[in-house]
Amino acid sequence: MRSAFDFAPFRRSTIGFDRLFDLLENSATGQGGENYPPFDLLKLDDNRYRISLAVAGFRRDEIEITAQQNQLIVTGKKVDDDKADYIHRGIANRSFERRFGLADHIRVTDADLSDGMLSIELVREIPEAMKPRKIQIGGSTPATETIESQAERADA
Repeated sequence: MRSAFDFAPFRRSTIGFDRLFDLLENSATGQGGENYPPFDLLKLDDNRYRISLAVAGFRRDEIEITAQQNQLIVTGKKVDDDKADYIHRGIANRSFERRFGLADHIRVTDADLSDGMLSIELVREIPEAMKPRKIQIGGSTPATETIESQAERADA
């Protein structure tokens, strides 16, 4: 299924954004029908995030969290209890897989399971080489330093 927006003009005039355009074009089909388990996405500050998933009934050993190239995969595999003789079973006992697309430089720092809620902490760590730099105009050898290091020097 194609998206309602045509990204062809942007593809012709940009370099290195193929992955972004592919994500945008495939977003309409990527998450259709996937609604278990429910989750919240929280932005804690400019560089910290939290994903909270409602995984009531799952134990730590039944949940697997995998971070791979620009993707976070949370999998729950419920073992069926054949010994139980249920009269009614209303609590979901199904396995699941939830996928979250991660931007560049997003790293998972922690995960915790408490009271049926799985919380996954994420942080954006921008490499030093990608931080804004102020370029000094000078003699034959240009001096460069990050804007943050200039602020630290001014505070000292």
